[in-house]
Amino acid sequence: MSAKTLDDLLASGVSGRTVLVRSDLNVPLDGEGTVTDDGRVRASLPVIAKLSSAGARVIVLAHLGRPKGAPEERFSIRPAAQKLRELSGLDVAVAGDVVGPSATELASGLSDGQVLVVENVRFEPGETSRDDSERAALAERYAALAGERGAYVDDAFGAVHRKHASVFDIASVLPSFQGDLVRDELTVLRRLTEEPERPFVVVLGGSKVSDKLAVIDRLLDVADELLIGGGMAFTFLKALGHDVAGSLLEVDQLETVRAYLARSEAGAARIVLPTDVVVAAAFAADAAHEVRPADSIADGTIGATGLGLDIGPASAAAFAERVTAARTVFWNGPMGVFEMDAFAGGTRTVATALSGTDAFTVVGGGDSAAAVRALGFADDDFGHISTGGGASLEYLEGKALPGLTALEGN
Repeated sequence: MSAKTLDDLLASGVSGRTVLVRSDLNVPLDGEGTVTDDGRVRASLPVIAKLSSAGARVIVLAHLGRPKGAPEERFSIRPAAQKLRELSGLDVAVAGDVVGPSATELASGLSDGQVLVVENVRFEPGETSRDDSERAALAERYAALAGERGAYVDDAFGAVHRKHASVFDIASVLPSFQGDLVRDELTVLRRLTEEPERPFVVVLGGSKVSDKLAVIDRLLDVADELLIGGGMAFTFLKALGHDVAGSLLEVDQLETVRAYLARSEAGAARIVLPTDVVVAAAFAADAAHEVRPADSIADGTIGATGLGLDIGPASAAAFAERVTAARTVFWNGPMGVFEMDAFAGGTRTVATALSGTDAFTVVGGGDSAAAVRALGFADDDFGHISTGGGASLEYLEGKALPGLTALEGN
């Protein structure tokens, strides 16, 4: 069964009705509580604006960070809600709680077209509970905010892999619909996995190979090449017998990585590793650093205590060449510590190649999206910037995502 869409809801009429929208406002904040990347807020705007302009009374449910089921000021949704207000120009109110007196009072007083953002849903212990009855009880309280003619729209693709009350359980309480952002993400991911135009090149980075084991396992049989950078590359280099000095290493994943390398040699997707790396004396922006061949990292002036913090220029150029030759590219994870200029070169080179090709390019959310924006690239430099993060990876792994199955069964 296919999910009902936002267009289906709008066609039925929403003027005067209260619509709960599960949005993805999980934005990064600096130490002052300022939003440092508003990409997810901007991606959430179209559905909220459509409903508002159609006369709906919109209540936004969202999370930020990982609070432990109780209010924590550093995880308040207020900065994200303020950014939503600034970018949209809509009449946006913010509740002081999730389903308590503040949210209840503000919800009951909404006028047509107004928007209410309740507090971080993860302040409620029932949101992430493993107890089905606790999540179901909270879902009923969410639904109560919407009243008798309420409806629910899931527009938070970045959360659809979570069996949470505002993602999964609520869909069985209210008439439920798929938001445009979820629809668009699925269209892109199906294009990557079902019949990608070839060559299909996947660029994987980030710190830990353990975060991407399942997606590597699946993509070895789907992609043509896997380009491995970031901290995760050092476990691959160690698996080949290289001394990676003080670089990030997951010893417990070495056998798994060796098996991936063997599959690649036997005819699966070609795994391409860095041939040179930028090695630093310390994890610091001003640390002394040098470029070393990947097979002799520990032999340089920095020696056995050095940390690999970026792929080297030769590797970056080789990765860029493969990206340019591809017809489909999926990129998830930076090539190095892009927040420090000395170690941003690999990420910048790959991003430049992606932005300059006419291939279908997908930047896979999370740190990758933050990296390209931080380095000065615009969203429209790429075919698609995902808001999915972990959800995108789990979809690519072939897993069933609870938020999607809930909508399909509604």
